[in-house]
Amino acid sequence: MTTPIGVGLVGHEFMGRAHSHAWRSVGAVFGPALTPVMAVLAGRTPDRAAAAAARLGWASSTGDWRDLLDRDDVQIVDVCTPGDSHAEIAIAALEAGKHVLCEKPLANTLAEAEAMAAAARKAAAAGVRSMVAFNYRRVPAVALARRLVAEGALGEIRHVRAQYLQDWIVDPQFPLVWRLQKDKAGSGALGDIGSHAVDTAQYVTGQRLIGVSALTETFIKERPIAAGSTGLTASGTSETGAVTVDDAALFIGRLSGGGLASFEATRFALGRKNALRLEINGSAGSLAFDFEAMNELWVDEGGTGFRRILVTEPDHPYTGAWWPPGHGLGYDHAFTNEIADFLDAVATGADPAPSFEDGLRVQRVLAAVERSAAGQSAYTTVEES
Repeated sequence: MTTPIGVGLVGHEFMGRAHSHAWRSVGAVFGPALTPVMAVLAGRTPDRAAAAAARLGWASSTGDWRDLLDRDDVQIVDVCTPGDSHAEIAIAALEAGKHVLCEKPLANTLAEAEAMAAAARKAAAAGVRSMVAFNYRRVPAVALARRLVAEGALGEIRHVRAQYLQDWIVDPQFPLVWRLQKDKAGSGALGDIGSHAVDTAQYVTGQRLIGVSALTETFIKERPIAAGSTGLTASGTSETGAVTVDDAALFIGRLSGGGLASFEATRFALGRKNALRLEINGSAGSLAFDFEAMNELWVDEGGTGFRRILVTEPDHPYTGAWWPPGHGLGYDHAFTNEIADFLDAVATGADPAPSFEDGLRVQRVLAAVERSAAGQSAYTTVEES
């Protein structure tokens, strides 16, 4: 018999839908010691929250996330909102004694991330757990890459190349959504997808970036304000608004082990839909991964040439809980794997990973990239506490 644990979700758009699917499926796949009960979904407006709750499988809904803090049937708060509210919601939930899963990047600013990490440390002393949702760590091929590096299969890490390439805002008529507004998103491609590239590289190598030199660019500086928003004129015609975040970020860096790294994050790479790519070159071998072929890991041993590993075997990370060998996983499975790990950590009293401290480390890199790109320094040291 497993123990039920109540979950409250804040946010019901893209990430809210992905997390809802994971909460629904984790019990059937992994049979964790804690069985999640999807108690309540919180949104900004009661009507939309109620409709989303009914569609996504939540027992009830509310138009105010603060309601979750006082509910006895909620022990976990899952934060899937834009970054401008992460700190407020997560800190309040931790202080209320709720375990917290928070989407990435951890916050919009370094100061917010530091406050969240401090709150997490304090809460952990009372047995309250927290984790930041860098879901790509739970892609089996990425987890296998981490295992190979940790076992020394690549030797000394010398080069890391990380890219996250998308093309969904190439059209100048694409509207000014929240991801293109700094006050809501914090940054553009840098925080939205660049944070994934940074975390994946640091996770797989087991090292951290200690300094960067960066460039950023906003290619389309004005976009239409979506119909139905506050940007409509009295006549009903649409206005345009300023894009206040980066469209692309490019930076080089140095790893704590002495290796060199390059990073590229863009939403202007025509033909690339969700290409998170990682290549690592070491003294004894190399590996390469591309999320657009997410069940494959390419490995070179001693310069003999790359060979493909189809990461679907029972002894590969996570795959044994799913399908027979050769039956690949998809994007949604990484979220289910992530929530299974989170539930196991809460059940055993372990510290989940990636922790808010890990999220803070990524935030420090993002802040250093922004300082470097602003011309404050050609080479900017990543600050440590």
